[in-house]
Amino acid sequence: MVRTNSPSDEIEMRSMDGRDGETPADPPSSPPVSRRSFLERKLNSITNFFSSINERVNRSTFGRVFRLRGSGHPDEIKDASFSTELRAGLTTFATMAYIIAVNSSILADTGFGCLCEQPIDTQGNCANNEDWQICYNEVKLDLITATAAISGLSSILFGFMTNLPVALAPGMGLNAYFTYQVVGIKGTGSISYKLALMAVFLEGWIFVILAITGMRHWLVRIIPTSIKVASGVGIGLFLTLIGMSYSSGIGLITGAVSTPLAIGGCPAEDLSPTGECMRNVMTNPKMWIGVVCGGLFTTFLMAFRVKSAIVIGIVLVSVLSWPRNTSMTYFPTTVEGNERWEYFKQVVAFHPIKHTLAQQQWNLSGEYAGRFAIALFTFLYVDIIDCTATLYSMARFCGRVPQGETDFPRSTIAYCTDAVCISIGALFGTSPVTAFIESGAGVAEGGRTGLTAIVTGICFLISLFFAPIFASIPPWATGSTLILVGCLMIRQVTRINWAYIGDAIPSFVTLTFIPFSYSVAYGLIAGIFTYTTLNTMIWLVIKLSGGSIMPKEYEQKEYWTWKPAGDKPLILRLFSKGRHWDDPREIKESPGFPLPSSADSTSSLHPRSPIPSTVEEKLSERAPSPRPFRETNSR
Repeated sequence: MVRTNSPSDEIEMRSMDGRDGETPADPPSSPPVSRRSFLERKLNSITNFFSSINERVNRSTFGRVFRLRGSGHPDEIKDASFSTELRAGLTTFATMAYIIAVNSSILADTGFGCLCEQPIDTQGNCANNEDWQICYNEVKLDLITATAAISGLSSILFGFMTNLPVALAPGMGLNAYFTYQVVGIKGTGSISYKLALMAVFLEGWIFVILAITGMRHWLVRIIPTSIKVASGVGIGLFLTLIGMSYSSGIGLITGAVSTPLAIGGCPAEDLSPTGECMRNVMTNPKMWIGVVCGGLFTTFLMAFRVKSAIVIGIVLVSVLSWPRNTSMTYFPTTVEGNERWEYFKQVVAFHPIKHTLAQQQWNLSGEYAGRFAIALFTFLYVDIIDCTATLYSMARFCGRVPQGETDFPRSTIAYCTDAVCISIGALFGTSPVTAFIESGAGVAEGGRTGLTAIVTGICFLISLFFAPIFASIPPWATGSTLILVGCLMIRQVTRINWAYIGDAIPSFVTLTFIPFSYSVAYGLIAGIFTYTTLNTMIWLVIKLSGGSIMPKEYEQKEYWTWKPAGDKPLILRLFSKGRHWDDPREIKESPGFPLPSSADSTSSLHPRSPIPSTVEEKLSERAPSPRPFRETNSR
C-alpha cells in the first residue's frame, strides 16, 4: 500500500528543510561570489549600450520607415535590425569598392575627348602620347569622382524608394561594351563618346516609360519561374567565376588557348600575352593570402556566427597587402604600382569633374544616326534583362519575394528608380548604372532592407574624399568573399523544376550560360530562347496529335502564360477589354492542351500533381463526388 503525504505532512517537511520557514535549520553554504574583471564589466556595459541604441532605433519612426524588427509596422521584417543593416551595408561596399578604380580605368580608355593624333604606333600610342597621357590621367580622376558620386546617389535613392538591400553602380560588362565596342579605345570606335553618353541618357528615360506603362513589369512576370530561379543560381556561379579571376578576384583560374579556362595562381609577371600561366602555377602569394585569410578564415568566423566576418576578412587581406616591397603588395615597383602608391599616400583627396560632366551630343542627325540607334537598342535589351534578372534574384535571395508570387514588392518603383539613375549617370559621364550582384554579400551578412543600400551609398559618398583608400582594396581581398556569396546563392537550385525536361533543360542553359558567357543578360536570353523553342515544338506535337502524343512527365510541367494574373500593361489595355487578367491557373477547356486544374494552388516552383488531358476528365473532376452511404441505427 502506497502512502501519500497529506498537505500537513508536506508543510512540515518544507519547514524542516528550511524552504518555508523564516530561519532554516541548516542553511546551505553559499559559494563565494566571483567578481568580474573591470575589462569584462566595461565590455558588457558597452555591449548593452549599443544594444539599447539598436532597439531604440528599431522602435523609432526611422525603424518604422524601413520596417525593422520591433517597429510595429504591419509588414515589419522579422530578421531586420539597425545594427545588422549597418554591417550589411559596409559589407556590400567593401565588395563593390573595386568599381571605383576598375570602372574609371575602363572608361578612361576611350579618351573622353583627349585628342589622339595619328598615326598610332604598334604599341597603341598616339603621336602626341605625352600630351594624351596627361589628359588621360585627368579623365581617369574625373571618372573616379563620377563613379563614386553616382554609385552613392543611386544606392541611397534606390534604398529609400524600394526598401531593398540592393546597391547600384555603373555595371561591369556594360562599361566594357561602352568602351571597347561602341566608343573604342582612344575614340577609334563607331561613334563618339558624346553620342554614346546620349544613347545611355535616352535609354534611362525609355526605361521609365516602360516601367510606368507596366511593360517592364509584365516582361518580368512572363519569364518562366524556373528560368528566374535559374538566373539566381547562374548569378551565384558568375560571382564565383569573378572571385576566381585575376581582374576582380584571387587569380585562381585564367584563360587558355587550348581550353576555355585553365588553372592559374601564378604571379602576374608569369602570365603569357594570352593570359595563361607559363610557369609557377599555384604559387602566387597574393592568391594564397586571399584563400587563407579572405576565404578560410572568413568561413571559420561565419561558422561561429561572428558578426562582420566578411568585413573582417576583407580588411585583414587589404592591410596585409598595403606595405610595399613584399611578395603580396598591391603597390609593386612598376609604373602602375608607383601610380597606385602615390595616389594611396594622399589618403584624403577630392578631384572635381572637369572633362566628363554633361557631355551629351544632342544633335542626332547625320551619318552617325544609324550607329546611334544600334548602340541605343543594344544598351536597352542588355541592360533591361541584366538589371531585371539581378533585381529579382537579389529580392528572392533576401526573402522579399512572397511565396507563390512571381514579383517582388515595389517592383515598378524599383524599375523607375533604376532607370532615372541611368540617365543621371550619363550626365556624370559613366556607362549605364545597374543593380550590382555584389549586393548578395550584404544580403549574406543579414541585410534585408533599403537601409543596407543607403549605408553603402553613404560609404561611396565618403569615398569621394577618401578615394585613395577605398580604391586601393586589392581584388584578392574581395575574391574569396564573392566565392562565398556564390555558394550561398546556388542553394536555390533545388527550387528548379527538374521533373520535366521542358523546364529543366532551359534552366540548366540559363544557369550555365550566365557564368560561361560572362553576362547575366546573354545567359537569360539563351535560357528564354531554349524554353520558347523547345516548348513550342512540344506544344505543336500535342496540338496536332489531339493530345494522344505527350512527353514523359508532362504532367509535372510548370504552368506558363503570357497573361499573368493581375493588371494588364497600359499599352495592352488599349487593344483588349478589361483592366485585369484572370488567374491563369484556372481550367481552360481547350481540348488537347492540358493545363493545371483550378484546384491546384501550390507554388509553381514545385512539381505539380497529374493533370487531366481531356475535357471529360476535367469536367468529371469538377462534378461533385457521390456521398458515401452511411448506415444508421433505426429505432
